[in-house]
Amino acid sequence: MDRLHRVMGALVGSAVGDALGAPFEFGPPDAFCGRFPTSARGVATEMCGGGTLDWELGEFTDDTQMALLVGQSLVERDDLDEADVFDRFRRWAEADPPDIGIQTRAVLQSGLPWDTAAAEHVRAGNRAAGNGSLMRTTPAAIFFASAGREATMDAARRISALTHGDPAAGEGCALFHEVLRVLLDGGDADEAVAAALPLVAEPHRAKWAQVCAPEWRPEDAAEANGAVWPTLGSALWALRHSTTFEEALRLVVDLGGDTDTVACVTGALAGARAGITGIPIRWTSVVHGRIPGFGPEVWELRDLQLLAARLDGNRGVRLHEPPPTRGQKAVEVTPGVWAADLDGARRSDRDFAVVSLCRTGGRFGHDVQRFAYLTDDDSNPVLVTVLDDVLDDIAALRADGRRVLVHCHAGASRTGLVLRAWAMREEGLSPQEATQWVAAVWPHLSLWNDSFTTALDRWGPEGE
Repeated sequence: MDRLHRVMGALVGSAVGDALGAPFEFGPPDAFCGRFPTSARGVATEMCGGGTLDWELGEFTDDTQMALLVGQSLVERDDLDEADVFDRFRRWAEADPPDIGIQTRAVLQSGLPWDTAAAEHVRAGNRAAGNGSLMRTTPAAIFFASAGREATMDAARRISALTHGDPAAGEGCALFHEVLRVLLDGGDADEAVAAALPLVAEPHRAKWAQVCAPEWRPEDAAEANGAVWPTLGSALWALRHSTTFEEALRLVVDLGGDTDTVACVTGALAGARAGITGIPIRWTSVVHGRIPGFGPEVWELRDLQLLAARLDGNRGVRLHEPPPTRGQKAVEVTPGVWAADLDGARRSDRDFAVVSLCRTGGRFGHDVQRFAYLTDDDSNPVLVTVLDDVLDDIAALRADGRRVLVHCHAGASRTGLVLRAWAMREEGLSPQEATQWVAAVWPHLSLWNDSFTTALDRWGPEGE
């Protein structure tokens, strides 16, 4: 898998986990699967909003807000500037965000300088081993990954210490940094922990070894999962007991308690393992939020992807603004499933549920719009996974009575891929038969991308 897929998966996965868990924060165990026993792919999904703070559907919390401040500082300063990060945190706290930790608020509003505020909080006898520094450290883990194990672990401790004076929290962040670094290279989380434990400060090493051990379970925790130890321990536990992003997130949100943060941390690790294409598009498409104190800008999927790329060293990348298209009007190619090009979809009736297969330059304004990460080349590492995700959503949206509009930039290659796959699934056609059928009803079909046809051959009846 291309590294950028994993980098985007980590940052987007972290925000997705945060938003997914937020409505269930402080709730009992098993509330998530009690409400959503199976995947909710239609108009209403597991990104349900609500909760004690009445979050919007797909809205992320302070976990991601602080993470984005860390990420922006690292990119703009091209290094770790602790004073700058702390100033951003303090400006954010002064804007009175709705979900700020007690400890974090106390440190940031103490009036003390960046290099003494957290330490003074500890010296005053306050607890300081919460998970508030762990939840926000994914951008730094991406940024410092290329520097190697010792450098990334050291950076984690320094950033943690800005608000969490207990070294136990810093050691947890250091372990997280190393695990994510290894996952971004396609490695194994447990092997990463084993290699990093000797670098954990000796007074904290034994407890971290216990919590990160393969046999550890969330019910073994000595503290509530608002503490740093069970948060990271639960994330690692979920990785071991799942094979997909969705499975991992279901496990941790169902733990109850501090669900947004535990899911945020798990989402980063599971997203790095699965890549951006392994995260369900019904979740990535709606994740969003604002950063109090930093204007009205709404962060969405494309903004998170851009920041992830910049954190990984692609500093010059910019938001993509697609050129105009012919504006092919939506055409019904099979009952309930329509096709168009980019501008045709943008101008289509608002009651369509839109499935976008290309970069769009922003949302269209439709109530339902799903964004699939699909490139028109041969660099799609898990194309079958993407197809299954898209087709399952189309089927669910159709079952909800919605007209579904599928489009890519020209409405030709990627749109044709999905239409062919839909015909194979719904009509039982072979890849060749599906291609002939789509060509007859959608004359804009393009077959230039051989990797798409190869994927259909492997995915369809003949490939089976």
